Amino acid sequence: AGFQMLGQRVDDPDGLEGAAGSAEGLGLLAMSTTLVAGKQLQEVQGTLHLPPSKAGLGAAFSGYTMRNGVSQGAALSHPLAQINGRDQGALSADEQIAGTDVHGIFDQPAACDAVLQWAGLEGSGRAVDYQQHRLAQLDRLADQVEQHLDTDWLRAVLKLNPSTPSGAAKPL
Repeated sequence: AGFQMLGQRVDDPDGLEGAAGSAEGLGLLAMSTTLVAGKQLQEVQGTLHLPPSKAGLGAAFSGYTMRNGVSQGAALSHPLAQINGRDQGALSADEQIAGTDVHGIFDQPAACDAVLQWAGLEGSGRAVDYQQHRLAQLDRLADQVEQHLDTDWLRAVLKLNPSTPSGAAKPL
């Protein structure tokens, strides 16, 4: 509900997230959200549409949305991004506040650099590629497990054939 909380109000008439009622938002975007039943999870790909006077117009991203509400208001007429030809997210009228319900935008270096440049910071061109970093950390973990775990003992406990490679283990 981070994006929704940037708006003026979040209404929960059916008590989906607690007691039925409304909560004031931060009031940073001219919009309000009404929660509805049935969360929708969707993988998405799109492009950022930060102000043309700033860097980042057209920076590609991928991620996912998890929606359980309907937002409306003037802020939505100034979208942050496009996904499959549809507007997504919002920019404030003064272009100082941006929001979206897409998770994972900052996992892509180009999109991360574009947002930093939009915010007035020098784009380093060295943003961390989250996916590469994650895979490198998993490789480090696998190396440590392989080095310090008695795999023969583990195979015996799991009743696996010790001569079968770990990726194709078969029960005895």
